[in-house]
Parts: sequence; structure tokens; C-alpha cells
Amino acid sequence: MTSHVDTSRHSGKVCFVTGGGSGIGRQTSIRLSLEGAAIIVSDIDLAAAQETVELIESKGGQALAAQVDVRDRKAIQAAVKSGLSAYGSIHFLVNNAGLVTKHSLKDLDEDAWDLVLDVNLKGQWLVAQEVSQAIASSGGGAIVNLSTVEAMVVVTSGSTAQPHYNASKGGVPMLTKALAVELASENIRVNCVAPGPIATDFFDLKGVMSAEAQAFMNQRLLVQRIGQPDDIARAISWLLSDEASWIDGIQLPVDGGWLTR
Repeated sequence: MTSHVDTSRHSGKVCFVTGGGSGIGRQTSIRLSLEGAAIIVSDIDLAAAQETVELIESKGGQALAAQVDVRDRKAIQAAVKSGLSAYGSIHFLVNNAGLVTKHSLKDLDEDAWDLVLDVNLKGQWLVAQEVSQAIASSGGGAIVNLSTVEAMVVVTSGSTAQPHYNASKGGVPMLTKALAVELASENIRVNCVAPGPIATDFFDLKGVMSAEAQAFMNQRLLVQRIGQPDDIARAISWLLSDEASWIDGIQLPVDGGWLTR
């Protein structure tokens, strides 16, 4: 579901989206396209990225799909090259790709730790390092990284958590600040969005939508509903836009009030 859009907000812009094959990444790709941007939809799952492209094209937008593992610099470089070949420039980056494995401290092994840190944190650095060069060459623009409220608090209804996930996402706000400082001279703003509980398959959509889960979340949510992908897409779009031109280096919680109490 996509709420009202300003079809000229991002007219003439090109956006590189990671993890664009599903969830928040897909909805963000669709919204930015409806708002006038051409989209480079990257995802480790090429078929999923192509499905997002088809959805965008069915609505009259422009997009191309690229298979990208955000841990793979060469794959990132190839996607950037494809985007520049197709559209001539890149103005925005949405660093959305991420994952989690369900491990508590007791059963967390090094492979799971390395996988989650490499995708969620190292991957954002690698993609930003490559794509920011194209943005700078295009005259500047903006980057939005995705963290989570779990960058600041541990969300669990029991006694265990996913410490590797919290650690990986906790690094994103500081990476965002450092990138904002370094890229300011290139006319590139860098901000971060921290989603609260969102109705996607990232964790377990059926579980998140259950009555038990909703009751647990309602203890924290001030807005008594689970978030939708377009809630996050709207915030991302705003931070990329000229309306946010004096905002740089921040983390914006979009969480239904989760962090308020």
C-alpha cells in the first residue's frame, strides 16, 4: 500500500537501493519511483529484484535490477556501472539490505556473528564507499542508511536476544555520522532511519501479526498499530529530498513511539 505521492519530488533523480527485492526496500523503491526517480534495484536475490522492477514498470516508472551481495565489492561496482550506463548519474543511496539469525549469546557462533556484522554493517560501508563516488560525480545528493530501534534498545519478550544483530545495527548511527562528516565536502548528506516493528517477512510476518505479538508491542507503541513498509519509505523519501536539505548525520526513529517509553 502506498499513500499519496508527490510525483515530481524526485524528478530526474536516480537512486541505488540495496535489499530492494522485498519488504522496506521494495516499498521504498516503488515510492521513490512514483515520485519521479529512476531506481537501481539491487538484491542478493536477482529474481526478487526483477519482480520489484516489474512492479515499478507496471506503474510507469523506470528501474533496472542488479544482483548484489553487499559483502562483494565487485558486485557493487558492477551494479553502479550498470546504473550509470543506463541513467548517466546516481544521486541517492538507500542502504537497506540486512539480515538476522536467531541466536542468543549462549548459542551464537562465529559464523553467525560474522555473517550478520558483514551484511548489516560492513555491507553498508562497502556500498556507501562505492556509490558515494558516483553521487559525488553527479554533483551530490543524499544517503539514507537503515538501522532499527534495536540499535538503541533490546527488543525481546523473553530473556534472550540476538546480540550480534543489536551490535551490527548499533554501529549504523555512528557510521552514518562519520560518513556525514566525510562526505559533506562532496555535497552528500547522510542520515539514518530506525524502524520500529514493521509488517514484513524480515523476522516472521505471521508471528509479528499475531494477537500475542500485538499485545506485547502495544505495551510500548504509542500509535497502536504495527508499522507498514510505506511508513518507512515515506521517511526515507523525505530525508533524501530537498525538504530535508539542512538535516545531516542524524538517526530518525520511525517507530510508533516505541522509544518514548
